[in-house]
Amino acid sequence: MAKHQIMDHSGHSTIEFDRSNTVELKEAMERFEKLTKSGHIAGTRNAGETEYTKVKDFKDTRDETIFTTARQAG
Repeated sequence: MAKHQIMDHSGHSTIEFDRSNTVELKEAMERFEKLTKSGHIAGTRNAGETEYTKVKDFKDTRDETIFTTARQAG
C-alpha cells in the first residue's frame, strides 16, 4: 500500500491506496493534482529511506508522498 500524508494547520491525515487498483490510483493522482495546485509542496520517498525528494509530478512508484504547506512569517 502506498500512502499520502497531508499536513496542514489542523494537523495531518493519512490516506492509503493500492497502486494496482485503477480506481484508487486515479483518486490518488487527482488528490495529488488538487493539493499541489492549492499550494501544497509534495515530497516522496520509498520505505526505508529517510530523505524526501521534492516532486512536482505524481509518482505512482513511490511508497509515500507527504504534502506540506509553506508557512508565511507573520
